[in-house]
Amino acid sequence: MSEATSRNVLFICTGNTARSILAEGLTNHLARGRFKAYSAGSQPKGVVNPFALQTLATWHMPIDGFRSKSWDEFAAPGAPVMDFVFTVCDNAAGEVCPFWPGQPMTAHWGVADPAAVEGSDEVKAQAFLDAALTLKRRIELMLALPLASLDKHRIERELREIGKR
Repeated sequence: MSEATSRNVLFICTGNTARSILAEGLTNHLARGRFKAYSAGSQPKGVVNPFALQTLATWHMPIDGFRSKSWDEFAAPGAPVMDFVFTVCDNAAGEVCPFWPGQPMTAHWGVADPAAVEGSDEVKAQAFLDAALTLKRRIELMLALPLASLDKHRIERELREIGKR
């Protein structure tokens, strides 16, 4: 696969309301067409957390079109074939995932749940910003990998290491 080829990446969280939404928006913005990001949940809540959208908007990123959806959409016939699947919450990492067509590379990039933070709107907004900054750093590290010159096992090792940063 050449460096110019776009790759599909799926970010998974249990509710698909916050972290996976942030990762989808950040990747689509930062990758500039090199990756097409999606997000989904094992038990989607059906609504996107407004603080997730506010965080993306603060960074002047598009906020239209996000929705909380099931990961089943991406395991169904006709769904985009994923090159990468990342879990961004510890609950989703421990769940039995569907079979992903194309055998994508996987890694766990756990991030504390900003939606679980209680307090004022300022405290909640800061929690979302902190989560977004962690995801942004990891996404930038992924985007810096010379994917065309690495074998699959090395890419998977690198992606797993990124999840620890």
